[in-house]
Amino acid sequence: MTHLVYPGALHTRFQHVVGAMHLMSLAIETLRGKDVLISEEEEEAALAAILLHDVGHGPFSHSLEHTLVEGVSHELISAQLMDKLNVEFSGRLDLAITIFNDHYPRPFLHQLVSSQLDTDRMDYLNRDSFFTGVSEGVISFDRIIKMLNVKDDELVVEVKGIYSVEKFLIARRLMYWQVYLHKTVIAAEQMLIQALARAKQLSNAGHRLFATPALEHFLTQRVTKENFLENESHLEWFTRLDDTDILSAIKIWADHEDHILRTLCRKLIRRELFRTEMSNKPFPTEYINELKEKVKEKFMIGEDEVGYFVYEQVVGNSAYDSSSSKICVLEKDGQLKDIAEASDLSNIEALTKRVNKYAVTYPKEIGYITQRQQTIINI
Repeated sequence: MTHLVYPGALHTRFQHVVGAMHLMSLAIETLRGKDVLISEEEEEAALAAILLHDVGHGPFSHSLEHTLVEGVSHELISAQLMDKLNVEFSGRLDLAITIFNDHYPRPFLHQLVSSQLDTDRMDYLNRDSFFTGVSEGVISFDRIIKMLNVKDDELVVEVKGIYSVEKFLIARRLMYWQVYLHKTVIAAEQMLIQALARAKQLSNAGHRLFATPALEHFLTQRVTKENFLENESHLEWFTRLDDTDILSAIKIWADHEDHILRTLCRKLIRRELFRTEMSNKPFPTEYINELKEKVKEKFMIGEDEVGYFVYEQVVGNSAYDSSSSKICVLEKDGQLKDIAEASDLSNIEALTKRVNKYAVTYPKEIGYITQRQQTIINI
């Protein structure tokens, strides 16, 4: 939903994975030039792994990840689809899947696919920066790739590339707060989620809603992690879903007889997006209750329906998570140091800490918060 804030952000995930595959080929070429032995079979497998790493994403990506299917992550769906493809290709994806799952004895190949400094992040930061026009996301991916090396089969960065990596981490932090977690993007995503939740509730209650066959499958059935893995038809229907299924339904539902579904869909179509307020501390309960009362009065809805219009959530980001995997810097004497230790920038260590913010989203019609309420929030 970022395009509702940055109109240029209409590029596709397909463009991204092709770009990431290109960066993977450059990285392999660089490593071979530094006498790292990589066979043609390993190269093909690494390229296939990065090409397919996002294949399990559904419509509107992360926005609807746990809406149509409950508790089923895109990583799990990607793994399922790769296994299916592997059967069709008579096992030719065996090595790609092994690398993707980090079961290959040469970890650096998986780290190029998924790590704190992978070709996935290098592509999407630059690509998203370009299409949104947010220059803070521009990184020197070519410089970073040229500084990559391998030590003991682990991916490392030569010390000469430390400043490019520092910029990469800072760019990631800025892009999350300025683009991916922008307060209006959060509002639009929540409106879309709530519209689908309302449609599903109505469908479960026996109402027949307009939907493509693929969307109807998920509106009329409860799909959980357990039955998703057991019933192959769910995966088949999932592959037929894309953004157009959702958008066509939203357009038709904008004239639905249900007041809540109609209101949410009309506002999405007309870009009458809700307001999101963000705070470093939880919002006072009395403030949330006041918002709900105003919404109930304005939209003439009950207590059991106000959740479609007022929602709280915690959003967070850490630019560098050293607990999951580290970015290791190769010093001139051959020693390895974590980027946070090797960097002479004090804020790199700060980037390892997860920053959480509290968000509350509600319709703009109920007005702005008062100065008294703002003072309560800031205390």
